[in-house]
Amino acid sequence: MSDIFVNLKRFDVPRSYGGICPTDDPQEWIRSVIRETVQQGLGTTADLKLTYLLPEGLVLPAREELERFPQDERSTVSIGVEGVFRHDVQPGGNFGAFTSNLPATAAKNLGAEWAIVGHSEERKDKLGILSAYDQEIDKDDRKRKRALETVNRLIQQETASALEAGMDVLVCIGETAEERGEGSFEEQKARVREALRSQVEVGLEGVANYLSSRRLVVGYEPIWAIGPGKTPPGQEYISFVSRYIKEAAQELHGFTPPVVYGGGLKQENAAMVSAIPTIDGGLVALTKFTQPVAFEPSGLKTIIDTYMKAGSPPAGNT
Repeated sequence: MSDIFVNLKRFDVPRSYGGICPTDDPQEWIRSVIRETVQQGLGTTADLKLTYLLPEGLVLPAREELERFPQDERSTVSIGVEGVFRHDVQPGGNFGAFTSNLPATAAKNLGAEWAIVGHSEERKDKLGILSAYDQEIDKDDRKRKRALETVNRLIQQETASALEAGMDVLVCIGETAEERGEGSFEEQKARVREALRSQVEVGLEGVANYLSSRRLVVGYEPIWAIGPGKTPPGQEYISFVSRYIKEAAQELHGFTPPVVYGGGLKQENAAMVSAIPTIDGGLVALTKFTQPVAFEPSGLKTIIDTYMKAGSPPAGNT
C-alpha cells in the first residue's frame, strides 16, 4: 500500500489576500476539492491511502463533503489536521484551557483521522522561539544542539498526544543544509545519519506502544532542497536516507515505519520516487507551479497515477 498525503498548509487564504485559494470562500473551495477527488476515482484507487492534511477551519466542511458520498466511493480518502498541541483535554483534568492551541481530542472530534507533526515549518518556528529567548543558540554549537533536542522532545509529545487520542500520525524529519554540510555525498553520509538519528531516537520514543491500533508514517523532508531554485535530491540520496530511517527506527524502537518522500512529490519526480523500494509514498502540496500557483485535484490525480504506475512494491509497511 502507498500513502499519499496532501498538505494544504495555509491554502485557505484567498488570492485577493495574497494566498492561493482561488475563491473568497475557502470552505466552498475545500468542498469542491473533496468532491472532485472522489469524482475522479481517487477514493477507490487500489493499494492507495490518500490523506488531506488541512487547516483546522477546513476539517469540518471537508469531512461533511466526503461523507456525502457512499463509503465504497471514498474508502481510500481520509481527513487530517495540521498539527496538535502537546497536551490534551483529559476527563477529570484540563477540560479545555488551551487558548490558541489545538488539542488532539478536539481535532479528532472535528473529524480529523490524521495529524501531521514535525513539519520543517513547524520545527523552524519552535527553534525560532528558542532562539528569541537565547540568541546564542544561533552561534554556539552546544546550545544549538540542546535546542534541537528540545524541539525533538516537543515533537515527540505532540506525536504521543495524537496517538493517545486515537489519531494516526505523519511525523516529518529531515536535515538542514548546515547539518548536511559540504563535500561529496560519501562525506555527507555520516553527518546526515547523525542528524536523522537524533530525530528518530527522541521523536519516535514510545510510539511502538500504539502501533497495534494506530498508524505512524515518517515523512522525509530534505530541508536543504526545499524552496525556489534549490536542487532536489536524486534517487540514490533518497534511497540512502529512507533506508537509514527504517534501520534506525528498528534498532532504536523495534519497529520499521513506512517512509514517504516529503520533499514535494510532483509529476516530474513521481516515477523516480516510486521506484525506490524503501519509499512508501509521498507528500504533495502544490500541483501547479506556474503563476498563479495552485493545488488542483486534477494535478493530484496525474501525480498519483504516475506514482502508482511506476512503483515497485513498498518495502516497509509494518
